[in-house]
Amino acid sequence: MSQNKEYLKIFSALEEVLPHIEPRLNEIEQLRHLPADVAQSLKNTGVFAMNFPKSWGGAELNSMEQTQLIERIAQVDAAVAWCVMIGSDSGIYSGYLENSVAKKLFKSVNFITAGWIHPQGKAERVEGGYLVTGKWRFGSGISNSDLVSAGCFVYEHGKKALDENGQPIWRVMIAKPSDYLIADGWHTTGLQGSGSLDYSANELYVPSEHSFSFSEPYRKGPLHDSPEAILRNMSGVPLGMARAAIDYVRSIAPTKFDRTLSVPWLESSRVQTVIAGCEADLLAARSAVYSSLEQQWHTLETSQPLSEELRVATAVARFKAFQTSRDIIQQLYDLVGGASIYKQESPMDKWLRDVNTICQHAVAQQSILTASGELLLTSKSNNPFI
Repeated sequence: MSQNKEYLKIFSALEEVLPHIEPRLNEIEQLRHLPADVAQSLKNTGVFAMNFPKSWGGAELNSMEQTQLIERIAQVDAAVAWCVMIGSDSGIYSGYLENSVAKKLFKSVNFITAGWIHPQGKAERVEGGYLVTGKWRFGSGISNSDLVSAGCFVYEHGKKALDENGQPIWRVMIAKPSDYLIADGWHTTGLQGSGSLDYSANELYVPSEHSFSFSEPYRKGPLHDSPEAILRNMSGVPLGMARAAIDYVRSIAPTKFDRTLSVPWLESSRVQTVIAGCEADLLAARSAVYSSLEQQWHTLETSQPLSEELRVATAVARFKAFQTSRDIIQQLYDLVGGASIYKQESPMDKWLRDVNTICQHAVAQQSILTASGELLLTSKSNNPFI
């Protein structure tokens, strides 16, 4: 565990808050979003300040510390961890805005930002800014957010604007939640408590200075010298879920009997093999995540360029964290058997639904391997987050 005082302060505060959140997980699942008081209790821990610079009063945690915090929250609930993971990007976004503008928008280092950064909208250039029109999904935590991001392609006179390389110009717009029309389309397989609602706008005026490009950071340092910083702590969600699932199955082992081998679970070679195999898989996936993050952070911290191999390492380690955690939870679900399907009696059902849902995120798709292989073989990649 890190000995960074800021990290330990937040970790300690989370340890006090999480036991009060755990009894409310059914409520969160039914509401399909975090209750306001739960979101506020998380704000009070300082976890949403982990990407803000110390000069602002933020925690400025490194990627490994951030991932550990998300991992700990995910051991309690994936949806809560997902909301914290998304909402804590505020500090990163602030570094892509001019400092005085950023401080006016992000009035507190505990601000929560929700939204979908990928260019699903249209930003028509007008004097002083943009008229933003579009519909975005996956607004995780938007019900409790202070600001909302919306990815757009830039248009001029009704036509998509191109940069000097002939590529469409992608900018992220920042506005208040009240500026958007929010719609509840979040009826999903899992991660129901994340409240990842849809939101839309029709010719919403956004000043130019309230928009940014990931290729133009104002702030320097490891959190802004590579745009994929917003993805680095994501692995904490699947890793935490897998850890919780293994711990749960081990906790019920003394009460279970293996009918196939006619022995208690504790003496069953079948159960022993599955449990040890899951531990081995999690150890490998977790080690890959943290070792690649540590190498990346050291490289960026010392102002060295990221090698192609290191860029790929963090991306594929993240990919494998998601895929491996799903495999672990599926194995344990099958091991527990019929009892897994009873929602009110076993957490296995929710873990399986949640892990399958998070594995639909772009970072867990085969396209990550394709882009990574392309970079390794051709030294080129169209994915800006690798």
